[in-house]
Amino acid sequence: MTRKERMLAVLRGDTADRTPVLGGWIACPEHICALTGSTKEQYWADPISVSIRAYDLLGTDGLADVFVPQSKDDFRCVDRDSYVHAATDRTIEEVIAEIEAMPSPKQIESEFDFEREYGSFADELRAGQARAGNMLWMPPQWEASATLSWYEAFGYENFFLLVGAYEDHAVRLMEIAGARARCECRLIARAVEDGIHPPAVLLGEDICSQRGPMISPRFIQQHYIPQLRHGLQPLLDVGCRPVWHCDGDVTAILDMVIGAGVQGLQGFQPECGMTVEYVATKRTRDGGRLLIFGPIAVTTELPVCSPEQIRQKVHGAIEAFRGKADLVLFTSNTINPDVPLENVRAMCEAVREQP
Repeated sequence: MTRKERMLAVLRGDTADRTPVLGGWIACPEHICALTGSTKEQYWADPISVSIRAYDLLGTDGLADVFVPQSKDDFRCVDRDSYVHAATDRTIEEVIAEIEAMPSPKQIESEFDFEREYGSFADELRAGQARAGNMLWMPPQWEASATLSWYEAFGYENFFLLVGAYEDHAVRLMEIAGARARCECRLIARAVEDGIHPPAVLLGEDICSQRGPMISPRFIQQHYIPQLRHGLQPLLDVGCRPVWHCDGDVTAILDMVIGAGVQGLQGFQPECGMTVEYVATKRTRDGGRLLIFGPIAVTTELPVCSPEQIRQKVHGAIEAFRGKADLVLFTSNTINPDVPLENVRAMCEAVREQP
């Protein structure tokens, strides 16, 4: 099988010649340079092209975007200027006024210029696939899942105050999020039908910390899950499998999310209870196999294990999910500089040694 054929087979739920590997999240320019023999100057002159060459050399079958750090002095994609933890310059009254001024969910959907948006969306997909070459291009579409964590827009303090003390306005945000997500999912669905988007998409957001959901499961069940279900429906209508990014301890809400139509999972933190053994017990709401992007942890496995241990974990995951889920080997999150390069190589090589 070619790399694309291997990826597409597993995304569709078919049998491939081996487990495919998804790449794109190495957040360490030094590793990219070591893999390609490039200098730092060459990397920063064209980080996307140099990175794609690195993944090609690793034998990666697909790309979940290409991670480029926010700056030359860091390894993250966010910094204090791009990620607002607490919007101290805005009062809760100002936030409430902004919510009340937002268009209604009905307006959002009826006024969405689908043809115009689809044109640019399709062009971006074709350009990305052209750059990815023989690897399957499938960047995450984070906006395709109804936004729950509006803290990025309003800051943590204002967001949690909204949910706790201004529930009517928080519910309105959930409804707006569902309408926006449905518009985005319509674009993806059309691209799937046109053959320029694979039959699966990585989406979702950080709803949970390492101690569980950041807001009440009751609120999530009553007000968020219906909007998530509404947003995802266009994907399900065309057979596109939504794969949910799930950092932290999501066990309290996992069945809710799957019940809303999520058909796959990515982002496991075994130290939070999201172990291979636990995930392997889960099925879609229709009783089908989940699509798994994972499950190699960037917290408790890749940074601290030996290359041989990484190989064993890959082989163990393949065996644990065999017949229970469709597996695409991937990491729980970005591969940071604390991960030895030999462990990255071992992870990618292990699928070619699988029993």
